[in-house]
Amino acid sequence: MQTGYGHHHGKLLPLAIGAIGVVFGDIGTSPLYAFRETFASHHGVPGIKVDPVHIQGVLSLVFWSMMIVVTFKYVLTIMKADNKGEGGSLALLALISRKTDGARWTAPLVLMGVFATALFYGDSMITPAMSVLSATEGLQYVHPGFKVWIVPLAVAILFALFAIQSRGTEKVGKLFGPIMLAYFLTLGVMGVMHLADMPSIVLETLNPLNAVEFFMVDGFRAFVAMGSVVLAVTGAEALYADMGHFGRKPIGVSWMTFVLPCLMLNYMGQGAMVLSQQSPEAAAALIKDPFFLMIPDLVRIPVIFLALAATIIASQAVISGAFSLTQQAIQLGFMPRMQIKHTSASAQGQIYIPVINWGLMIMVIVLVLFFRSSTNLAAAYGIAVTGAMFIDTILIAAVLISLWRWPLWKAVPLIAIFIVVDMAYLGANLIKVPHGGWVPLAMGLFIFTLLTTWSRGRMLMRQSMAEATIPMEVFAKSAHSSASRVPGTAIFMASTASGVPSALLHNIKHNKVLHERVVILTVAIEDMPFVDPAQRCSIKDLGEGFWRLKLRYGFLEETDVPAALTDANLCGGPFEMMKTSFFLSRQTLIASSKPGMAIWREKLFAWMLRNAASAMEFFRLPSNRVVELGSQVEI
Repeated sequence: MQTGYGHHHGKLLPLAIGAIGVVFGDIGTSPLYAFRETFASHHGVPGIKVDPVHIQGVLSLVFWSMMIVVTFKYVLTIMKADNKGEGGSLALLALISRKTDGARWTAPLVLMGVFATALFYGDSMITPAMSVLSATEGLQYVHPGFKVWIVPLAVAILFALFAIQSRGTEKVGKLFGPIMLAYFLTLGVMGVMHLADMPSIVLETLNPLNAVEFFMVDGFRAFVAMGSVVLAVTGAEALYADMGHFGRKPIGVSWMTFVLPCLMLNYMGQGAMVLSQQSPEAAAALIKDPFFLMIPDLVRIPVIFLALAATIIASQAVISGAFSLTQQAIQLGFMPRMQIKHTSASAQGQIYIPVINWGLMIMVIVLVLFFRSSTNLAAAYGIAVTGAMFIDTILIAAVLISLWRWPLWKAVPLIAIFIVVDMAYLGANLIKVPHGGWVPLAMGLFIFTLLTTWSRGRMLMRQSMAEATIPMEVFAKSAHSSASRVPGTAIFMASTASGVPSALLHNIKHNKVLHERVVILTVAIEDMPFVDPAQRCSIKDLGEGFWRLKLRYGFLEETDVPAALTDANLCGGPFEMMKTSFFLSRQTLIASSKPGMAIWREKLFAWMLRNAASAMEFFRLPSNRVVELGSQVEI
């Protein structure tokens, strides 16, 4: 079992406060809409009654969902399955693949992990739209005239948020911790103010029998309501995905000692406020928007703006998460190369990917304009999260049984509890599919198709190229005597660590010369986040001035080839960039009837290949020292 806390450094308290600012934004903004949506009518099913049985039942469901899903499942179980300190579905997938050494049952798990990644992108589109829209709706309680400006204001805020991504968020990010700290404290204080009117609701919330009674009284309507209760735990997967930045212990401490108590105090305060009303009509009026109606008039404006700031921070965390996940997917071979810009000289994780940024922005704004209210968006929200949570449970089951070798009597009951809860929430959210839930599913399926097409296409292309290659040792001996040698160094980039790169074959065929030193360079991305610099390079002298060099990087590392070549002991001497030429192969794909992929997928792969960022930019090669040689490949 991995027990490290990643590559973060620092004391527990600063890391715990930093985690509050980044990790808990999504789950922290759930009180704005989760409790309200549970009592609303959904998909033709009337809303549940606003009475003690139902309010106590919902609060009990919220509390025990947080305990089972967030605390027991993520904090105490899944976060222990780190990949050298890193978390997230792709990191977990890489860990399983490495430890199981290609076992037969890993292929379905890989597909499930890739689908969880695709669902994350769907969630990345809905979370900013839902969060910012729900906060701007609070402005109508400052003045009714703000109601017509809710959607335009939300669009403007989201546009500004995506527009500043290219500048980096390092300076603004320092404010995230204090703002979220103030926000969670405000949640807790507002909850306590209303709990004073009905302190008994605390014990009723902690009693799981109230959740059971809720189902016994309402049956199917209680099941439908679960599709909204799950909104209270959206963002739980962020705890695992962001583990590498802060570590398991700081995130767990923040959750148990601060975030969970503040959230539950607020939910219980909302319930106490509604129950303390003298008439059913007054209670029904409050349940339409309990979060904003619980704010005292004296501080209404600053609290609404604090909530708006919290939703912007939550959106920022999701956007940054999409960038990080994309970088991992590119390195692990599930996505084509994209332009990645580093926005901070000191923080390695601060990156910006223009294609992802503007694609997300367009989809988020389209969602706001299409759904126009957070209540309508709630129908689409949750299904991507519950799907990803269910897949995480399957992956952790593989870890418990196959990697950690837990006895079945210990592993099966725990996995069964997680699966029952996940299936219940997933089933409740599947009811939403005709009413908006199809949006994240459609986006997830589209992205899943892209990811699997790229992965499969790369494998087929490498197989096709390997069939036509010859052993490097044979080529080195024959080429030495048949071509003129010229001064300098030629580095030929090769995707595999065997055979002759096509660029080298084309160069000798057309130019009929070889450099004094010829280096075949392969960059390998390992299924771990970081590689020890001492193990970065492996070198093989092939004789006759030919060398084979392999550079190993982790899936979170920047592939800076010139920086790695500064080692004076590589391949017989130092590399002088002005005397070194880099030769790259650029393949043009020809779709064929060969068995492998459907023609439409081959054409899709060819389109992705044409639009991928160049290897020169990805490997940070000097642009004035690069030569590209093209070839055609059939798959």
